[in-house]
Amino acid sequence: MNRHDHHQDELFMRRAHELALMGCGYVSPNPLVGCVIVHNNRIIGEGWHAQYGQAHAEVNAINSVTDKSLLPESTVYVNLEPCAHFGKTPPCADMLIKYRVRKVVISNVDPNPQVNEGGIRKLREAGIEVITGILEKEGRELNKRFFTRMEQNRSYIILKWAQTADGFMAKENYDSKWISNAHSRQLVHKWRSEEDAVLVGTKTAFHDNPKLNVREWTGRNPTRIVIDRFLKLSPKLHVFDRSQPTLVYNVLKHEEHPDLVLARVDERDFLNELVSDLNKRSIQSVLVEGGAQTLQYFIDAGLWDEARVFTSGHTFGRGIRSPQVHGNLISSESVLSDILSTYHLVHGKS
Repeated sequence: MNRHDHHQDELFMRRAHELALMGCGYVSPNPLVGCVIVHNNRIIGEGWHAQYGQAHAEVNAINSVTDKSLLPESTVYVNLEPCAHFGKTPPCADMLIKYRVRKVVISNVDPNPQVNEGGIRKLREAGIEVITGILEKEGRELNKRFFTRMEQNRSYIILKWAQTADGFMAKENYDSKWISNAHSRQLVHKWRSEEDAVLVGTKTAFHDNPKLNVREWTGRNPTRIVIDRFLKLSPKLHVFDRSQPTLVYNVLKHEEHPDLVLARVDERDFLNELVSDLNKRSIQSVLVEGGAQTLQYFIDAGLWDEARVFTSGHTFGRGIRSPQVHGNLISSESVLSDILSTYHLVHGKS
């Protein structure tokens, strides 16, 4: 491939990645997929996977092409290998073969055992040129949730907290209102809409009485997860109002009610069993919102992938100390008066 072709491939693949992000919060446990169809360096079709169970990106892109006679001379850019199996929709590889597209350019091979190069093989056997690995690293970051679940059999775990400039996340009486500013809090609501579930521990549920829903953004409400080992929390708390699916992990009993499941796990391996159960429930990502003890619990176990930490200019002097996280600092940015720092786990360390 010459330098010009490589540049063009990256250009159109970046657009496919942008489109894929449009499905964030709506397609799980499927991956985020965007598709761009190009004829003579001009985009003639675009699409993305917009809703779980509905048409895939390639189908939506093909359907958007006005003159389908151009497809045999066109290149399809898609960030993830086209599927080759029947699921809720027919195989996308078969559809691309049907329209005899000239070339397919891909960021990532699909790690799903039902696909894993099956789509690529089908396309090549049909005489379609296939190029892989274009913006591969960016493609893995785009679908970090999907790749984590496929490769590690667990949810992608994001830790989030706000702390004062002197390192506290609550006062001694557990009051934490409001450390971060209004824009930071709105950003958290956006994050909730993007993840499958949001998790808190017993003390946070009791002291903060959070709703754990999406109010300051537009999007779906996540599944609520509450750690309440001995089922001591009051049923009058917001998290038990059954306005959205809620899982309560405990060591006493298992019961299932509409929008409320008491899930029993073994105390001796509580966290690993909790994470394993989430995987069985096809929960692809979890936003852990606190409190300090629960966050440190995940950190000490090495069961996290990303930490998002707001640091405000406020000081408490004394109170509940923030968790201690040791990871790679990926970014640090201002959210008005707050600083948002993002860390990734260094594999083998917590």
